[in-house]
Amino acid sequence: MPSTYNKEKEWDHDGIDHWKIDKFEPSDNLGGTFTEESSFSILFPKYAELRLKQAWPLVTRALEKRGVAAVLNLVEGTMGVNTTRKTFDPSAILDARDLIKLLARSVPVQQALKILEDEVAMDIIKIRLRNKEKFVKRRQRLLGPNGSTLKALELLTNTYILVQGATVAVMGPYKGLKEVRRVVEDCMNNIHPIYHVKELMIKRELAKDPTLKNESWDRFLPNFKKRTLSKRHQPFKVTNKDKKPYTPFPPPQEKSKVDLQIESGEYFLAKHAKERAKEQERKEKQLERKQQKDQERAQSFVAPKEDRVESKKRKRTDGESADKPQKHKKKASADTD
Repeated sequence: MPSTYNKEKEWDHDGIDHWKIDKFEPSDNLGGTFTEESSFSILFPKYAELRLKQAWPLVTRALEKRGVAAVLNLVEGTMGVNTTRKTFDPSAILDARDLIKLLARSVPVQQALKILEDEVAMDIIKIRLRNKEKFVKRRQRLLGPNGSTLKALELLTNTYILVQGATVAVMGPYKGLKEVRRVVEDCMNNIHPIYHVKELMIKRELAKDPTLKNESWDRFLPNFKKRTLSKRHQPFKVTNKDKKPYTPFPPPQEKSKVDLQIESGEYFLAKHAKERAKEQERKEKQLERKQQKDQERAQSFVAPKEDRVESKKRKRTDGESADKPQKHKKKASADTD
């Protein structure tokens, strides 16, 4: 049988975008209505009650077009969505679930309604840390001065980012969601987002060059290294790890506190005798420390040794030796007179 693999297809031409997602129409659902009802509900904070109450008519109108019913329960503080007999798109209920998630995260209604489009997805990233001071500093680092870092990330990834409490809500294409999640998680792990911003800017410029389409971009991307060296934990007690000769016998069992007391005879002493022995031991240690301190104090009063220089005797000349005896003779003659 001849192969039909390379046969020209009438519907396939260069102008077709193979990656385009066609809109799901009611005619595409050949199975008709769903046999089971699917529903999702989510809690929302008390401060968002007024905002949701005002925006709920917009939400219901948008979901009615997809055949999904929405319920706002102000008494229990919940939002719910469920399928109806008019629902024709199986993914409509999932988009509605993402919509109420975003509304509960304080995303504006007009922005949250874009999640109903096929090209837009969402992601909720948790950024909770145990240390509150670190958490506040790193979350502010993600925002940047006047929100500049967050705005740069939005422009580079074609996404919408909202930092609310201990979560980050992101909307956009799947590629952008992946990039934003990596940046946010690294920021919470003490890696500044400006490094990722620089990398994304370089990738954006490289993508414009068709010659680099099938090449690796690693040589163009910056390689940032940590400048601070991690301080290795020094153990307090350093054990000797030298290999000892092998012996088949186990090591001797260490003596317990009671065994040591029996050996010293302390175990058999009465209570007052034990106390007397402890007092005597304490006094001996106290006396030893006192003697040691007295010796240290006495050392400061000991005079240092001086280096004595021996004076060299001066040799007399012949003239000096002759004069000196004459002086003695004159004194002797004066005494006789």
